[in-house]
Amino acid sequence: MKILTALLMTTLAISVNAQQSTSTAAANVHVVDSVFTIEGLERERQVRIYLPPDYETTNDRYPVLYMHDGQNLFDDTTSFVGEWGVDEILNELYAEKRMSFIVVGIDNGQANRIHELTAWDHPKYGKAEGKPYMDFIVHTVKPYIDQTYRTINNPQNTAIIGSSLGGLISHYAIFEYPQVFGKAGILSPSYWWGEGPFIQVDSGELQGGARLYLLMGGKEGPQMVDSFQRMLRLLDEKGYSRQLKSKLVPEGEHNEQFWRREFKEVVLWLFGGPL
Repeated sequence: MKILTALLMTTLAISVNAQQSTSTAAANVHVVDSVFTIEGLERERQVRIYLPPDYETTNDRYPVLYMHDGQNLFDDTTSFVGEWGVDEILNELYAEKRMSFIVVGIDNGQANRIHELTAWDHPKYGKAEGKPYMDFIVHTVKPYIDQTYRTINNPQNTAIIGSSLGGLISHYAIFEYPQVFGKAGILSPSYWWGEGPFIQVDSGELQGGARLYLLMGGKEGPQMVDSFQRMLRLLDEKGYSRQLKSKLVPEGEHNEQFWRREFKEVVLWLFGGPL
């Protein structure tokens, strides 16, 4: 019940902070003017873009982070109980290490979030729509981004990152679309959802150069932690330990503040030196 309550609160409360009027997004964040439609679901979706601080002063091309729950990434006025601060964190990372990224934040579907961010049907929570949602990112959003912005569009420079159900769909994505995503940040993943992700790992194959970062908070509940540890054991059995970094933070809770604190470390490992 605790886990479902958190999922539903995240799903339904996106509009709560919309009454605030002062954006906290950095100047290098903007909302894409184009209207995007998820084919097969016939839903329109908003996309938010973070461009690195040196984007306008160079001709460089950049790695891209695709992230779910775009409302929560950059701006307190659109977020649920606080933003991740992705823009501030990456601006700091640029200042400290001259690491630059483009971030593509795909807004969640609010009431449809629980369906769009799952790739496996659930007997209680209903039909999964993760396949058309991910096809939308791969076949609609990514081509637009690669045509419009100066990206490095190979898998080694394309990451997908999300939390909770967003972590679950990011897990699905790196195994289902290895030709697109070479890195995945899987934060507080909802592996309790069912056997789907475990079957996917057991029957599929992670590409040799791919990287996974799995994060969990010790205070996210026994069901979350137990399923997380079960997945780590399976990934180790499959021989992926070298491509994987995992972290269980004893005091970590299931919220944006936890993911914000850990986000820089996630990015640094995913885009670190040779394995």
